[in-house]
Amino acid sequence: MEKLGISRKNFLKNSALSLAGLTIVPGILHAETSQNEMKYHSEVLKSTKVYTLKNVLLETGFEYADDEVIATKTALFSVEIADGKISKISSNQPGVAAIDAKGMLMLPSFKDMHIHLDKTFYGDKWQAIKRGSGGVKGMIALEQQILPDMLKNATHKAEKMIELLQSKGTSFARSHVNIEPTSKLDSLKNLQVALENKKKVFGAELVAFPQHGVFYTDSASYLKEAAKMDIDFIGGVDPFTIDGAIERTIDFTVQLALDNGKGIDIHLHESGDSGLDTMEYLINKVNENPSLKGKTYLSHCFVLARLDKAKQEEISEKLANAQIGIVSTIPFGGLIMPIPTLMKYGVEVMTGNDSIVDHWNTFGTGSVLQKANLAAQLYGYSSEFGLSRMLKLATAGILPLDDKGVQQWPKVGDDADLVFIEASCSAEAVSRISQVKSLVYKGNVVF
Repeated sequence: MEKLGISRKNFLKNSALSLAGLTIVPGILHAETSQNEMKYHSEVLKSTKVYTLKNVLLETGFEYADDEVIATKTALFSVEIADGKISKISSNQPGVAAIDAKGMLMLPSFKDMHIHLDKTFYGDKWQAIKRGSGGVKGMIALEQQILPDMLKNATHKAEKMIELLQSKGTSFARSHVNIEPTSKLDSLKNLQVALENKKKVFGAELVAFPQHGVFYTDSASYLKEAAKMDIDFIGGVDPFTIDGAIERTIDFTVQLALDNGKGIDIHLHESGDSGLDTMEYLINKVNENPSLKGKTYLSHCFVLARLDKAKQEEISEKLANAQIGIVSTIPFGGLIMPIPTLMKYGVEVMTGNDSIVDHWNTFGTGSVLQKANLAAQLYGYSSEFGLSRMLKLATAGILPLDDKGVQQWPKVGDDADLVFIEASCSAEAVSRISQVKSLVYKGNVVF
């Protein structure tokens, strides 16, 4: 597959060319046509929910030398997609009528697990940040000024940002969405329109995010209303710095999540004693309410980077036991998160772009594969094995091979959420940030 780049719409529009042996490049299909291929294509036209890919490169195991992984074994397969699922995986049949993947590596499509799709400059005119004084509260004041204008074309900008993520191989995101007195529920409603428009090609879960504090501004009533709407998590931000009360804010957040059957995902930027106190208080609350285990996350959690090694180990074990995940943007420079320690203790670690370009940051690329690459560099995962393990940051945990090299993805019945990469294996994809050639979501070809 020189370039597997065709939307479902164009797949139908250019149907006469969508045959076995096709190579897809932007807007152009090249195919060798035969009667068998035409027959295959006519069948595809009857139901685009079922199709077969051939010459699909999949990882099958590790190659070892003296107990060290030195390479990744791969082979070509045929993969059948039906009704949004992988329905069959078989030995490659290069001579049959099927869409030709041209040896591209098939991986699980990527997931951006921390982003703000509702407020962005992306898709509009360029603006660098104009950060003033006053820290986070100063930024809240700035937001209160600029949000009314940002809301005017928020749906359009959200759709453009979704398209950026898709171009980097991402088919799913966890988006935080502002819930506060300035935008009220408008940010949520605007984003929900964008997601509805993209629902066939992109998935999301939403966090009701009190960016301006729960009690610092009167956001509690809006959060209660949002919790009754189509959201998945109750959010929060720096309860001590913003609201001045760790227990009151966390208690409110936990109870709101329990009352509405939601998860929790709290921004925690505080890196001093208040950050540690907040984290430990949340761990205790989750242990008191086991239904929140596996549904609670701390985003950023910079305090972990400030702890000594022994305390990092202690807290990592507590987080793992409470099944509280950490979502990190993989910061670098003066603040290096202890991600290897978290992973060693079994803490679920995920990543996201956070901002692409907005009043908080302008350096977002939209690529979580780049985040996996950054983590590999920061933590010294330069071996075949180490690089392959870092892929899970881009896929939110899914890896083609387990740690022993046993193939665990794809399996029949898995969602057909697929990305096709110009790489020989996942280790190369992470190391080289290999080019994404095609994206499939629930069986729908995005490009």
